[in-house]
Amino acid sequence: MSLLLSCDGLAKSFGPRALFSSISISFDDADQTGLIGPNGSGKSTLLKILAGLETPDAGEITTRRNLRLGYLAQEDIFPASQTVMEAVLGAMTDDHADEHERLVRAQTLLDKMGFGQFEQPVDTLSGGWRKRLSLARQLIVAPDLLLLDEPTNHLDLEGILWLERLLASATFSFVLCTHDRYFLENVTSRVVELNRTYADGYLSVAGAYSEFLERREAHLTAQSAQQQAVASRVRGEIAWLKRGAKARTTKAKGRIQQAQGMMEDLAALKARNARAQSVELDFNATRRQTRKLLTLKDLAKTLGSRSLFSHVNLVLSPGMKLGLLGPNGSGKSTLIRLLTGELTCDAGTIWRAEGLRIVHFDQKRVQLDPSQTVRRALAPAGDNFALNGETMHVSAWAQRFLFRSDQLDMRVGDLSGGEQARILLADLVARPADLLILDEPTNDLDIPSLEVLEESLADFPGALVLVTHDRFMLDRISTELLALDGKGAARRFVDFAQWEAARDADAKAELVAGRAALPKAAPRESSAKPVKKKLSWSEQRELEAMEEKILSAEETLHAQQKLMEDPAVLKDHVKLRFACSAADAAQKQVAELYARWQELEERRG
Repeated sequence: MSLLLSCDGLAKSFGPRALFSSISISFDDADQTGLIGPNGSGKSTLLKILAGLETPDAGEITTRRNLRLGYLAQEDIFPASQTVMEAVLGAMTDDHADEHERLVRAQTLLDKMGFGQFEQPVDTLSGGWRKRLSLARQLIVAPDLLLLDEPTNHLDLEGILWLERLLASATFSFVLCTHDRYFLENVTSRVVELNRTYADGYLSVAGAYSEFLERREAHLTAQSAQQQAVASRVRGEIAWLKRGAKARTTKAKGRIQQAQGMMEDLAALKARNARAQSVELDFNATRRQTRKLLTLKDLAKTLGSRSLFSHVNLVLSPGMKLGLLGPNGSGKSTLIRLLTGELTCDAGTIWRAEGLRIVHFDQKRVQLDPSQTVRRALAPAGDNFALNGETMHVSAWAQRFLFRSDQLDMRVGDLSGGEQARILLADLVARPADLLILDEPTNDLDIPSLEVLEESLADFPGALVLVTHDRFMLDRISTELLALDGKGAARRFVDFAQWEAARDADAKAELVAGRAALPKAAPRESSAKPVKKKLSWSEQRELEAMEEKILSAEETLHAQQKLMEDPAVLKDHVKLRFACSAADAAQKQVAELYARWQELEERRG
């Protein structure tokens, strides 16, 4: 292993608020690091400091000579009127290759990343494809270390799975900041949590996210036990001090100083342990005694000439938790607007129970007024807030959602994305509901908040429709899945694993059908007699066996990808690295077989 970058004593504050201090950590060429931490802990700021975009208040960074460093920001910004190809070529300004070589490299990378039209204007790309293009701009320079800040932002589930495969087989080191727990589990070999609850300001654990959870629990338990032990010793010292001046004169002055030191240590331990604070959520249900809350019968909707979905039949009952899946543009938001009554269907019927109360979390956050203060957003009617017959002051209500008293008079528009999400969650909790519809509620929430949200949704007695790219939440909460494919079909699944198996089977069937439908090369008209190099006997046999070879290679690739999901492999970074290497080799073999098959088919004519 070779050291790429090291930090010594990094510190950063914004005004009076310290983000982190005395951070000393290093990254080598074998690191695939996941960076996590609560909102406001400074994860994005630390990545910007490592990338050289911000300067620390204290400390220094040392890098390997000629280190190629890449940085993928949360937001994707491109110059106006650029094409896809121009955006990638623009990232190669320091490359010494000639123009033709740069063009070939850019074309190869864009093709690998799924771009079909290199001259497409960037302004016309969706959020997911802009994210892919941003990543392509970083990969084209072949970084030794790539820093990724929320790389799954704007990606649909298929895009996230694609990015997982790319990073799992990466030959470069990376540090990624994400709240996606399955993503962490599947692509990282080390997890670092930035949190002032730890004495060093962070906790680093080698292994996947599941290993990190076990080690963190042990660390916090030991830290809590240490607090109890120090508290017991402090009580003994206080009792000694209270004995009076006579007792103190017979003791060394150093003991008094030692007691003072123990009290300071105890205060520091209490402060660190108290930082493990999370949002308090308890969704308010009407507890309506109705078996059917909302019924869909043969529901269909088109967008222009394109069918989004048809023949959707569904009954939402109390306790049902429906996960809604589908790529961007498949009609998930349209289906939600049908459920809420904002749109009418093209065919079929929607029946709602009389007086049905629907509470909707909109991912676009249109309910938020950016000019409003936090105080009025949390308690519109005044400083006293009523919930379930109980009255509390707005500051106590705000504290449940991790807002400090000094934030109450801030404008909502000045809050971070995670803080704005907590404002919306507070509004949801305050309103009784028969049916909760949550459209991407996990955006910008940190992992502790996600865990609390999951607990609250699991306990909610009403019905739930959940749209999220967070596979962990879908797996844990959903009792059933409805998947839209964007081509008019809507299919039901019992869990995420069944959906994955169906997706893999569909992809394989499309691949086989695509090969069977490939047109034979048409003969070119020419006055001269064409020179045709016929296949040899061995090449003809090779071509005949090619389809079976490809199928076998694809099965091997699928098996290697499944192996990388094995918990025993995920916990062992050495096994995981071997599994990733084997999957990469299998992927390469599949590509080579396809290239050879095409070559033989073209020569056969």
